[in-house]
Formats: sequence, C-alpha cells, structure tokens
Amino acid sequence: MPTIAERLSEVRERIARAARDAGRDPAGIRLVAVSKTHGASLIREAYAAGQREFGENYVQELTRKADELGDLQNISWHVIGRLQRNKCKLVVPLAALVHSVDSIRLARELGKRAAEVKQTEAAGALAALVEVNVGGEAQKSGCSPAELGGLLEAVAVEPALSLRGLMTVPPHTDDPAGARPYFDELVRLRDHHGGSERLPELSMGMTYDLEHAILAGATIVRVGTAIFGQRSKKARP
Repeated sequence: MPTIAERLSEVRERIARAARDAGRDPAGIRLVAVSKTHGASLIREAYAAGQREFGENYVQELTRKADELGDLQNISWHVIGRLQRNKCKLVVPLAALVHSVDSIRLARELGKRAAEVKQTEAAGALAALVEVNVGGEAQKSGCSPAELGGLLEAVAVEPALSLRGLMTVPPHTDDPAGARPYFDELVRLRDHHGGSERLPELSMGMTYDLEHAILAGATIVRVGTAIFGQRSKKARP
C-alpha cells in the first residue's frame, strides 16, 4: 500500500502535468489536503512530506485536530464544508481561508466574529471565498448564480473579511470530463463579477476531476481520497 508521502507525490505530479497541459505554472495551483474523518496521525505524515494546507468540513473536527497538531509550525487550516452561523466564533481563530460563504447572513456573522478576533489579537482580515451552487442541486450548499453579486458585495463590505474568490462543488458525473462545464461556468461568473483582479482564487476540483478543474483555471484543488484513502465510515464528530 502506498505511503502518504507517495500518494502526495502522485497528486503533485498530476497537478503539475495538468498545469503543463494548460500552459500554466504549477506553482500557481495550491493543493489543499482534505483530511475529513482521517486522524491526526495521517495529517502528521502528510505534513512530514511537505504538505501544509489542510481542509476540514466539520468545525468540531477542525478544532480537535488543530489542538492535537498545535505543535506543527505553519500548518494552515481551510474550512471547506457548510458553515453554520453559530460556529463562526470557533472557526475564525483557526482558519486561514473559509471556502464556503453561501449567504449574506453568514457573511455578516463571519465578519462580526472576525472583527472581534482582530480587535483582541491584532489579526489580519480573514480570507473568504463565496461558494456557488453551479449545478443548482437542492442537497448542496452554495448561493445561486443569480444571488452571487449581492453576496460578493456583502463579503466585500465587511472590514474584517478579505474577499478572495469563488468555490464550487459540481454535480457528480460518471466521466470526470463531465465536470468541465460547471468549472467553466464558475470561471464565467468570476469574469462577470470583476475578473481575477477582484476574485483571484478559484477553488474547484477534487480527486476525481482535478485535471479538468486545472484546465479550466482552478487555483486551488481540494484532494482527499487520493492522499488519505477512502473516508472512515464512522459517524462524523
């Protein structure tokens, strides 16, 4: 069975190959290792192999792992799952980037909590992405394309938030190439709402379809299974 280091190396090579195919610099694509349901020991292995950015879906799991791994220098936590407003106060002190701002109410609460932390700890603005439900799937979070403009403004006016870009999770398709139209739609929305100058980050692409996301223009890919293996079937914390 491949080690975490070997799996990471394979994923990095996939990213580099896709970037070359797209005529892009691989250094312009960030890899977030999605550690949801995997133990702290595996995160330590990935860290030892050079990985620094990790994504968590559940706030309780994030806080526990951040505490267990507090000795690791320069580790960076990304919140990639649906975020409830009552959890913002827990997320703000830990997160380097929140990928899943999906409503004006959440943006306001996140901004409020980030301002509190900034006042007490002299912290910088919290980086945030707006999640867009490009496939219109009822079971997924994210704003609709029609709501995007208002939500972007709601994030932009919060002094303690830094609007960095967009995120999406496309509908599952049997062929990884089937995700490409949804990635292209996120790029179109980015261009319509200010372009890369206003929204430099595009978080899209996972284990199954990262190559197609990079070809479309992803700057952040979120990869779990290809690094850590299949998720634990235990109930979430």
